[in-house]
Amino acid sequence: MSQRELPEVPGILSRQEVAATCAAIAAIQLPDGNIPWTPGDHTDPWNLVEAAMALDVGGYHDEAAAAYDWLGGMQRPDGAWHAYYVGNDVKDEALDTNVTCYVANGVWHHYLSTDDRRFLERFWPVVERAIDFALDHQTETGELAWRGDDPGDGALLTGSSSVHASLRHAIAVAERLGHERPDWEMSLGSLAIAVAHRPDVFLDKSRWAMDWYYPVLGGVLRGPSAHARVAGGWQTFVVEGRGVRCVSDKPWVTAAETCEFVLALDAIGASAEAHKLFEWVQFLRADGGGYWTGANFDNERFERDGQLYPVEQPTWNSAAVVLAAHALGGDGPTAGLFRGEGLPVGLTPEELLAAGVEIEGERAGVRRWRDR
Repeated sequence: MSQRELPEVPGILSRQEVAATCAAIAAIQLPDGNIPWTPGDHTDPWNLVEAAMALDVGGYHDEAAAAYDWLGGMQRPDGAWHAYYVGNDVKDEALDTNVTCYVANGVWHHYLSTDDRRFLERFWPVVERAIDFALDHQTETGELAWRGDDPGDGALLTGSSSVHASLRHAIAVAERLGHERPDWEMSLGSLAIAVAHRPDVFLDKSRWAMDWYYPVLGGVLRGPSAHARVAGGWQTFVVEGRGVRCVSDKPWVTAAETCEFVLALDAIGASAEAHKLFEWVQFLRADGGGYWTGANFDNERFERDGQLYPVEQPTWNSAAVVLAAHALGGDGPTAGLFRGEGLPVGLTPEELLAAGVEIEGERAGVRRWRDR
């Protein structure tokens, strides 16, 4: 791919720098297509897809296809993947529904990047099995159990929000290939209502930044409700001049959380804020084009020397930077995916509001009955 086709964020990140970051990711990929976190480290399917998406942005289409081939070869007969692998061996046997669904995002992204319909047709059974596995663990109130192997462990707001995005990508794949899955569309609506209006059905992970911005990043919240959510957590999670904390109670900003938040801001039209945070996070850029995971700070003051933590440059971390750069300064059919461009809408903001009004009415009725 010529550098004219690579994204550029003027004054922040050049095409040459984006190319170097993509090359840093490609350098860690194994010959069989597997993309571990770092050399010799473990692999998880969600982050492998994130890295493969960045490879496609960088023009490494064959390498991205090889990553999906490896992933397809590791899929269980029930459609799931385990949480972590070392090579082809299972490291963590958990069957995370969100991790399983993210393949849909990557398959659709690769198809749009390459216009390779044969790839899309070949991976349709992989996507279908993955989505069906996850939706087997959707509850009557819409949320998804985060562990398919232990549904009683509860649901995660971040995970269900991410699955909402994956379902939209999966429906896009189905529609492009002429497959009808009305059950997926119904599940998408129920999932959106749970994320937007049923906070009580999720485990309390409110100290994590992802629980703050993922309802926006996953495409559930848009318009005033999205802006209100962003404003409500800004003082808690955003560190001036550095980026986004991973958790609210630790002095640690990370590149991945910051760049995912950049994508969320861009998705709701907060362009100035998105560019500002993207500029801040560049202090984590390493020689060679990779990005350090994050850095500690004390009393809101940052001293770079000795503060990097952990001292590693994971592929998925660098990939988040590439995807944010693509959203802010790229073009083509994949640049707007995190904004929802070209994806099925699901519930409109008006429909989501109406559902919330109905839920609140039901709750008020229950409270009045209890107070009698």
